[in-house]
Amino acid sequence: MPFNLPIALTWLRIAMIPLIVGLFYIPADWISVPVRDMVGAAAFVIAALTDWFDGWLARRWNQTSSFGAFLDPVADKLMVCAALLILLDLNRVDSFIALVIIGREITISALREWMAKIGASGSVAVHRLGKFKTAAQMIAIPCLLYWQPFQGVSVQLVGQVLIVVAAVLTVWSMCYYLRRAWPEIRDKGGRSLS
Repeated sequence: MPFNLPIALTWLRIAMIPLIVGLFYIPADWISVPVRDMVGAAAFVIAALTDWFDGWLARRWNQTSSFGAFLDPVADKLMVCAALLILLDLNRVDSFIALVIIGREITISALREWMAKIGASGSVAVHRLGKFKTAAQMIAIPCLLYWQPFQGVSVQLVGQVLIVVAAVLTVWSMCYYLRRAWPEIRDKGGRSLS
């Protein structure tokens, strides 16, 4: 397993997940809700920035690896799913929206794994729809974690609108990937891969 700064940043992102989740279980008499929400949102933003930064460093320093390519999306999905579960517990996101986003992540991850196994991973390569979806949810989630007004702007409303946009893009991008994979599914879906 290779180890370099980009991979270390990815591991850091994974290590931050229990810290962010744990923050929301601290008793209310230990930390005020607005402070807890602000720290939680800031921690999520820092973790999300490491996602961009580790990829940029890996490309710039020519330190890309198959392990890094595997670990990076796993870290992202774990982080988003954990944040959505926190938001569900806080009643700040609708359970249907969380189910759509988490269900899509599981479906597309399984689809990509299967397509890689049959040698057709190129047909489900990351598309700009997926990037727009990721951008919308990575802005929506810290807004929903923060929840307080900021400089006269309703951060809560921004988060609620963007999480709906992310859910729509989630379904749209999932349909796109499934449509791209359908010829391989149809041709090889019934054959044994062993």
